Amino acid sequence: MVGMPNHSSHSPALPAVAVLGLGAMGQALAGAFLAAGHPTTVWNRSPGKGEDLVARGATRAAAPADAVRAAEVVVVCVLDYDAAQAVLDQAAGELPGRLLVNLTSDTPERAREAAAWAGALGADYLDGAVMVPVPMIGTPDALIFHSGPRAVYEKYEATLGALGGRTAHVGEDHGLAAVHDLAVLDFFWTAMHGLVHGFALAATEGVRATAVAPYMNALAALLSSVVDGTARELDAEEFPGDLDNLTVEAANVRHIVRAAERRGLDAGALRGVLTAADRSIALGHGADNWTSIVEGIRRPA
Repeated sequence: MVGMPNHSSHSPALPAVAVLGLGAMGQALAGAFLAAGHPTTVWNRSPGKGEDLVARGATRAAAPADAVRAAEVVVVCVLDYDAAQAVLDQAAGELPGRLLVNLTSDTPERAREAAAWAGALGADYLDGAVMVPVPMIGTPDALIFHSGPRAVYEKYEATLGALGGRTAHVGEDHGLAAVHDLAVLDFFWTAMHGLVHGFALAATEGVRATAVAPYMNALAALLSSVVDGTARELDAEEFPGDLDNLTVEAANVRHIVRAAERRGLDAGALRGVLTAADRSIALGHGADNWTSIVEGIRRPA
């Protein structure tokens, strides 16, 4: 059943928004727009989602084209770009003159292709990446990357800001939101793997994860403290080894790999780290610091 508009409490100065895709994230996005006072239309491929949003004042559209027709700003957030394109193809005729904000994560290449497709239709386009879990949407700490024309972003910055207080424009190139997304999540998931792997290694000797956790927290704080310095070294291409060097640190990783494999654990990720370190050493960076491992990362075998 298609809901009836209920915008009596909304300010007419706020742009109307459509949210296509009502998974957990899509529902949170639509809820944040509603909470900020935007007239909000929602659509989902399968029925049964969004009842709470309709009860709060959202309009349920019967088809993607109906949702887009009702809005000035169209936000799509679905599983992947193939799913997004399948949805948007159904509303292509309604997109000209509107802003399409794609918060479906993918690669920079796919983002640029989507921007070109939207531009050919006469629609403005911002690519985006949501960097926080569902419960954080609409909060001051919610980080969301956007990329595309700065003038378009600035025009709708207040609207996009309803989704999170740390909404950031990261460049005019439509692919840059995906670049930032991939880089940050590369760090996150690698670190999360290390966290679980470390707990698993301790468990092989009967040490509970909760016993190791306080020391993991201490090391996580140390890791946080080196982020800015590592970034500066990479940008400057300078890797001073006066306090530590890659040869010594690679030996440390080698011990962990050996211990993990002897205990029957998968050490594939750690072996990848060691391979990159050994390659950097072979390239002459043994006396440089850990950051010089980037040379082995840049030159895979």
